Amino acid sequence: MPAVLRRLARALPDPVRRRVATTFGRAQAPSPPAEPRWADGAPSPWAPVTTAEATAAAWCNICRWTGTGFDGPAHCEGALCPRCGSIARDRFLFWCFTRRTPLRRGLRVLETSPRLGAEYRRAMGTWFDYRSSDYDGRAHTASLRLDLQSIDLPDASIDVLLTPHVLEHVPDTDRALEEICRVLAPKGRMYLQVPVLQGRTARPESPEFHGDETPVFWRFGYDLTPRLRGHGFTATALVPAAWADLVRGGAERWDGETSPEFDVASMLAGSIAEDLTVVADEQDATRIGAQPAYMHITWEAVKIT
Repeated sequence: MPAVLRRLARALPDPVRRRVATTFGRAQAPSPPAEPRWADGAPSPWAPVTTAEATAAAWCNICRWTGTGFDGPAHCEGALCPRCGSIARDRFLFWCFTRRTPLRRGLRVLETSPRLGAEYRRAMGTWFDYRSSDYDGRAHTASLRLDLQSIDLPDASIDVLLTPHVLEHVPDTDRALEEICRVLAPKGRMYLQVPVLQGRTARPESPEFHGDETPVFWRFGYDLTPRLRGHGFTATALVPAAWADLVRGGAERWDGETSPEFDVASMLAGSIAEDLTVVADEQDATRIGAQPAYMHITWEAVKIT
């Protein structure tokens, strides 16, 4: 984030600073391992699920750890893997990518602002022709500095773009989607995550920053699906079965307590059943920690030509 915006964040009054700290600050996830290590090396995404993994109460589909449970609360920003430090939304993104993409050696993968560290990037580099990017290199370690509104890469140079919790920090969404479509190869894929706290897209009502003091320009809703389709993609929202079942059943509320930053009633009202694709049944979602279901959505956008 540019220095001027960081100074602005520090100058905000305390009530706003509390909102700035992080959209999901209430999750109170434990700190990740100081030096995450994958004791058994870098298992391939192509490796079949073992019996132990299929029957474990908790399974990290990134580093293949198994155990009785993840650390911290059931929240998209919680449920920490004690081996690699992944949180629930990391694993759901990777689940969507590996379950939906025809995997092959040499796949050209670009990931914007990866949350996980050197061990993860090393593993991705053994599996794919992998590069990572960040806007200015301050918040995340990456090999490239890229602005999604003006991507300094050739046309059709990427097969897969993984972009978790970045687009909400980009002022011009339409320009970013145009650039992403340009650099993706024909039939190239984007797996896109943004915080979805409401049914429809709107600007923040007051200045909002995430935990690394990055400004939030947009609070996206489920109307992002037709927006993607208007920029040269086929698009669907990948969700756990529990969320799709609620939407298709016409539910107006979540049965149980919800985290207060999520307007789940608005999210249900804004969801269109035909725009949802189930990517994890209840057993799989529970196993990888993608709970509760209303917190987990990843858009799959495939370049048409």
